[in-house]
Amino acid sequence: QVQLMESGGGLVQPGGSLRLSCSASGGTFGINVLGWYRQAPGKQRELVGTITRDYTTIYADSIEGRFTISRDNAKNTMSLQMDNLKPEDTAVYYCHRFGTIPTWGQGTQVTVSS
Repeated sequence: QVQLMESGGGLVQPGGSLRLSCSASGGTFGINVLGWYRQAPGKQRELVGTITRDYTTIYADSIEGRFTISRDNAKNTMSLQMDNLKPEDTAVYYCHRFGTIPTWGQGTQVTVSS
């Protein structure tokens, strides 16, 4: 069974950048669509963006061109490059593999604060 693990979270000042990574173990990403979600305190989990196996990406309107999702199918890794971070980006970020057996990582905390 595939397991996902995120890394790279932390504390960053407004306007700063952070890069999150997601790696798969026990299997591969395969042809599945992958995505990043986030959940802020007291709010529902929301979609940040998705990427297909052929690298087509879609982003939530709230991202406003500040984030970039990429994936390496050979290495079974996915990244989320976050630039010009805002305090409202503070959340736990999760990677997700869509499919008949949806898979989630455990999440990584991103805090944007001065």
